[in-house]
Amino acid sequence: MPLPFLTADRSFDAASESPLPYDDRDRWRRPYRPGPWRVGGAALGLLLSSFVLFGAVLIALTDSVSAAGLVLSLALAVIVSALRVLRMGVWVSARGLRQVDFLATRTVPWQRVIAVRTAQRPVRWLGLPRTVQGQALTLVRKDRSVDDTPPLLTTHSLDFLHRPAAFDRAADTVEAWAAEYGRG
Repeated sequence: MPLPFLTADRSFDAASESPLPYDDRDRWRRPYRPGPWRVGGAALGLLLSSFVLFGAVLIALTDSVSAAGLVLSLALAVIVSALRVLRMGVWVSARGLRQVDFLATRTVPWQRVIAVRTAQRPVRWLGLPRTVQGQALTLVRKDRSVDDTPPLLTTHSLDFLHRPAAFDRAADTVEAWAAEYGRG
């Protein structure tokens, strides 16, 4: 049984006709990897949900089904929350820039974007009310002032805490997307 995906003798002509996933500019993509704090928090949430699901099964076998349904809905809420935490961040495509928060998603078409810049300013530490001095990637829009828009990325967020080089790469990538599509 030949396995063409494991051998070097396959034809590369068929592979060159299909576009690569990163070539599709209309797909929403995150221009950086999620940080270890975000991934670790989501992993702990999923681990907690597995224990809660196991508890729901035990409750269903020994007690009432309605109590098991309540515990199952709690586990599903934890799973959805963990997946939403993984989805949070800045996403770009040829259509615009999308900022995904835990409860809300804002999309700005590139026609409304004037500039995307990095500025030194007080930023929130891990999204908490405490502020520290850091860098923020800010969005300058045609229809709002800079002070009315929250920063897109900060050096003290879940993705970039203690990773300044990753913040610089992500900010440069988002600025490049804005330079390419923003002045349309």
